[in-house]
Amino acid sequence: MSSATLSPSAGKADTPIPLRAHLRHTGALIRRNLLWIRQDPESMFDAVLFPVVFTLLFVYVFGGSIGQSLGGGQDRYVQYVIPGLLAMMGMNMAQGVGTGFNMDFNSGVMDRFRSLPIGRGSVLFAKISVELLRMLFATVVLLVVALLVGYDVHSWSGLLASVALSAVFGSALMWVFLTLGVIMKSAQSVQAMGFLVLMPLQFGSSIFAPTASMPGWLQAFTDYNPLSALADAARGLMEGHTVGRPLWVTLIWSVALTAVMAPVAVHKFRTKS
Repeated sequence: MSSATLSPSAGKADTPIPLRAHLRHTGALIRRNLLWIRQDPESMFDAVLFPVVFTLLFVYVFGGSIGQSLGGGQDRYVQYVIPGLLAMMGMNMAQGVGTGFNMDFNSGVMDRFRSLPIGRGSVLFAKISVELLRMLFATVVLLVVALLVGYDVHSWSGLLASVALSAVFGSALMWVFLTLGVIMKSAQSVQAMGFLVLMPLQFGSSIFAPTASMPGWLQAFTDYNPLSALADAARGLMEGHTVGRPLWVTLIWSVALTAVMAPVAVHKFRTKS
């Protein structure tokens, strides 16, 4: 049975909806998603544990050796890796969006939403808005842990700019994973696809270590890797430096991904049978 037959109002779902109604629907869905998180606090475990585990792992396992290559020790590596982990935050939250969205489809929740006379984009925008709030919560946890392990904030305005830049790029990636959440058959498939795509991007970048010692072909890859640009931009901003190319590269990637994938995600959501 198609979703169009689930409710008498289903046929109205694709009629033009005013902007004010879109905003009202999005707000109601954001509230619904936040209430769901309150009822299921375990869904916040990744936002709490990811920044703690990754910060302690990389600082205390790799900090000494990589810090020496940076001309210092563990303290020097803390200053290097924290902005990289901040850049990584949006990416990991984005992967969870696709997995959760796919689970909502398989549970029948999305069939109910698509049977209602609401804007299709409202469902997706509400999902992204809540995930951005989760990302900001995870960022706060990361910064608290960073201060505890010795990170020195050189520019608070640069820190806020880095958080905003990470949120912009993370929201762009969320459109990619929302699309995967619609077209893939299971949450495990979305997770596996995310792992295959994101692992090379993470480790083939300047997030965890400088790229100068990498082979030439890998350095060429890191030059075009948006995560390298985001990490380098965050590093410069948080140290109070002027950043040019990394900032613009990150923004260009963010705009391009959103412009291409947002319409695709909405279309796939609207036409999924």
